[in-house]
Amino acid sequence: MIPEKVSVIIPTFNHAEFIASAVESCLAQTLSPWEVIVIDDGSEDGTNEVLSQFGSRIRYIRQERTGVSAARNRGIEESSGEFIAFLDADDFWAPERLERQIEEFKKDSLIGLVHSGLSSFNSETGEQLSEITEGLSGWIADDLLLWKDPSIAAPGSIMTKRSVIMETGGFDPEIKVGEDWDFCYRIARKYKVAFVPLPLLKYRIHNSSAHRNIDEMAKGMGRFYEKVFALGDARLCGMKRQALSRYHAVISGSYYHAGDYSKALRHGIFSAFKHPLVIVEFLSRRFKKFVS
Repeated sequence: MIPEKVSVIIPTFNHAEFIASAVESCLAQTLSPWEVIVIDDGSEDGTNEVLSQFGSRIRYIRQERTGVSAARNRGIEESSGEFIAFLDADDFWAPERLERQIEEFKKDSLIGLVHSGLSSFNSETGEQLSEITEGLSGWIADDLLLWKDPSIAAPGSIMTKRSVIMETGGFDPEIKVGEDWDFCYRIARKYKVAFVPLPLLKYRIHNSSAHRNIDEMAKGMGRFYEKVFALGDARLCGMKRQALSRYHAVISGSYYHAGDYSKALRHGIFSAFKHPLVIVEFLSRRFKKFVS
C-alpha cells in the first residue's frame, strides 16, 4: 500500500493577488495534503500578510530572491511527504487533483511522475482560453527530447516521488523558463510517466506569466539541450540534429506569434539548417491548426 503523504510546494514571488486561491485549492483537495509549503522568494507585495490567514494549515518560508527553481528546491528540502506535488502561486487545482494522481502511482511501481491536463483562462475576464486533455505517457524521454506534442503541460500538473527526486535531482537554478522540462526529462529517462486526461490544473494567463518570456525560454531550453548532449550518449547524439531543429522551430513559432519577426526568421533558418524536414512538418501542422 502506497502511503498517501503528499507534500505540496508552492513557490511565489509577488503574487499576493493570486496566492490565496492557490492555497485554498490545495486545502480543499479530496485527498488532503500531508503539508502545504509556500516558499516566498523575496516578495515585496504583502504576500506574507495574505498568507497569515491560513495560520498553521500551511508552512510559510521566506527567503531572499533566488528564482523559482531554487525556491522549489528549498521546498523539496523542507518537505517530508513521500510524494511531491508542485503548484505555481498564480494557478489553482480542481479538488480531485491529488487523489487522481495518487491512483495512477498505485497502478505501476515503475511510474516516477504523473501529470494531468489543464484548462487555461484569462486572469482579467475569467474566460476559458483552452483545454488540454491529451498528454504523453509511458517511456517518454525521447518524445520530450524531440519536443513532441502533446507534452507535459505545466509544473502545476506534476506529481513525483521524493525518492525519484533524490535519484534524478531537483530543478536547475540556471534555467529560468523551461526548468520543468529539464526536470521531467531527467525523471523520464529512468521512469515511466503517467497522464490523467482531465483538466486538473487551472492555468492563469496574465501579463507576467513566465511562458511569455520567450528570450528566457530560448535560453533555458538551449541549456537543457547542452546538458543532454554533453552526456556523450551515442544514441542521444544521433537524435541531436532533429531535436535541435524542433527546438528552433518551436522558438521560431513563439517569436512569430509575439510579433518579433526577425528572431522568428533567425530561429526558422537554424531549424531548417539542422533538419529541413522538421521545420516543414512544424509549419504545415501550424497552418492546419490556423485554417481548421
